[in-house]
Parts: sequence; C-alpha cells; structure tokens
Amino acid sequence: MTQALRISLLESLGEVQPAQWDGLHDGRNPFVAHAFLHGMETHRCLREDWGWTPHHLTVWDGDSLIAAMPAYLKQNSHGEFVFDHAWAHAYAQHGLDYFPKWLAAVPYSPVTGPRLLARTPEHRRLLLAAMAQLCERQKLSSAHVNFHRDEEDGAFDDDDAGGDWLQRIDVQYHWRNEPDADGRRWQDFDQFLAAFDHKHRKNIRQERAKVARAGVSFRVVEGRDASDADLATMHRFYLTTFAEYGNHAALTLEFVRHLAREMPQSLVLFLAQRDGEPIAGALCLRGGDTLYGRYWGAQENLPGLHFETCYYQGIEYCLREGLSVFEPGAQGEHKLARGFLPTLVRSRHWIAHPGFRDALRPWCREEAASVRRYARTLAEHSPFKAVSGD
Repeated sequence: MTQALRISLLESLGEVQPAQWDGLHDGRNPFVAHAFLHGMETHRCLREDWGWTPHHLTVWDGDSLIAAMPAYLKQNSHGEFVFDHAWAHAYAQHGLDYFPKWLAAVPYSPVTGPRLLARTPEHRRLLLAAMAQLCERQKLSSAHVNFHRDEEDGAFDDDDAGGDWLQRIDVQYHWRNEPDADGRRWQDFDQFLAAFDHKHRKNIRQERAKVARAGVSFRVVEGRDASDADLATMHRFYLTTFAEYGNHAALTLEFVRHLAREMPQSLVLFLAQRDGEPIAGALCLRGGDTLYGRYWGAQENLPGLHFETCYYQGIEYCLREGLSVFEPGAQGEHKLARGFLPTLVRSRHWIAHPGFRDALRPWCREEAASVRRYARTLAEHSPFKAVSGD
C-alpha cells in the first residue's frame, strides 16, 4: 500500500536537513542552497518587522523530502523586484487586505533560478496546487513565484487558456559569452571589445583608462581566501550604498562571514584599492556557469569606478574562469552600452479573489506586450557590431 504524501509548512529551513533540501536541485544556483537561505534566517537578514516570515512549502513521502519551495509570508512588497504596489493599492481602495501574501522567491535577490525544487514535472505541479489550496485556506490574498526558470514555466497552468496563474515578464541585462558561428567564444577582454562597434569600444576603453590613471588597482578575492578584514570592508561599502539611498541594509556582517565560511566556492569579492587602501568593492556569487553581481559600495566617487568594479572586473573574471553568463543585477539601461543585452525574466501570480484575478489578467497581458516591445527596441541599440548574413 502506497503511503500518502504529506504537505508541511516550515517556519525555518533548520527543520530540514541540508542534504535533503539540496538533493532537490542541481547545485548550480547558489541562491537556493540550504546554506544561503538558512543563513539569511539565522543571521537576521530576514525579520518579521521588515515583512519577511519564512513559510516554506515542502512535500514528503514518508521521511523523504520529494519537493520544496523557498517561500515567505510578506507584509509588504519590499525586496522583491517584481512590483505590485498598484495591486495592493487597488485592494485597499476596495476595502480588502492585500497583505499578507505568500511569496516563493529568494529574498532581496532578483536572480532567475529554480523555485519549484522537485525532480519530476508531476511534483512541481503538486507544489503549485498545494500552494494555491493553502493560500485559499489560510485566507491569503495571493501567491507569487518570482524569477523562476524557463523550464519551470510548464508546471503552471496556461494563462493564455484562462489558467489561474497569471504571468508577468520584465527585462534585465545579462552578459553572455555565446559561441559564434564557428563555435568560438571570447577568450579575453580584448576579444570581447573587438565585437563592439567603434563608438562603444572607445567609450569602454576611456572609462577603464580613467580608473587606471587614478591609480586604482583591483584584488579579486574568493571566499576561501577572504580575510575577516576583507569581509568587514565589503560589508562597510555595502552599508554606505544603502545609507546613500535611505534604505535599510538587510545583510548583516555575520551573514557575509557565513557565506565565506559555508559557501567559499560561491563568494567572490572585487576590491578596488588605491595606495594600498580599499576604496570600493563589489560582492558577487558564483554559480555553475554564471556570475551574479549583487552589491557594491565605495567611499570615493571616481569617474568610471562603478562600471569598472561592478561590470568590467566581473566580465574579466568570467572570461578567465570560463563562465558563460554574468547577471549584474536588476534594472539599468546603462548596462546595455557595456555589453549586457536585454533578457526577459518572469514571474507567476495566483490571485484568490476571482474578480481581481479576472481584472488583472488583461492587465498582465498588456504589460507583457509592452515589455516585449521595449525589449525589442533595446535590442536594436546593441553596442555590438552587426553580423551580416550570407
């Protein structure tokens, strides 16, 4: 007799063994690793008064974890990067509560990656069905899955056919080292620049030259080699950036130390220094074939320093290490001129209220059409030389 599957909600990833959780994904995306997500919980990066309450969805077959979803109850929409403030406002205008809602995502990280952690399509669909049913049972306004992978899209019902999981898309800017017609990839920064048109190639060289003339050099520090001083310095730069914009900084120094200790192969720091003193830095995470740019900060405002620290150093690292993708973070049309091309990212949304669901369906479709037009327009302004056909 087959034992019935059991659905369980976890208030902390400490309730599941790391090997069980990590056995549900291929390990190529560091943001869904047990060490990353549980580290955010244990080192006070997630706080209920900031709107984040762990509410992870898991499916068990006896003592075996067969499917899971990193998920959180949200009391606001901060730190998500899929903007639904207009939805919350519309609910309030009708005397309804939009919060709390249920979000499957990686906190503070607009990074595409696995969200439906399961080995089979059937178990992915089971996660989504359970999420919708529990959302309704717990009287939550909605359930959201942000920045899921393309391969997971088939687990959602077809929005075009009137399905309940509404689809939204957005544009990010990603660098890709894809093979040319002869199967060759860029091997160094000069080959990368040779693919640009003259104007954009010249601009990048000028930007890099300004930083070099200012006497700035760089140290690339991977987690296993990072000293405590390196970690504290990077965290200080990170705090400076958030203070400049009047936002609270969620990541604690203890969490950064945790990354270096528990995920040394993933953490990469780019530290700018002048006269032997660090003046700026960028914190990145490395995945299977991708570098993810996350945070940066500086104590001096030098021309070109941001672009060099956050973009060009990362591209050089990818070229040296054989990584094929560099995702430097959300938004920023200025990335296009530096070789980061428009890439569509996606999210799905289950709305409990039938009236709002029906009203949002055409809204999402119109938004998607607008985003696709915008992406096509951006692609027409690629900095790379046009490749003529035969």
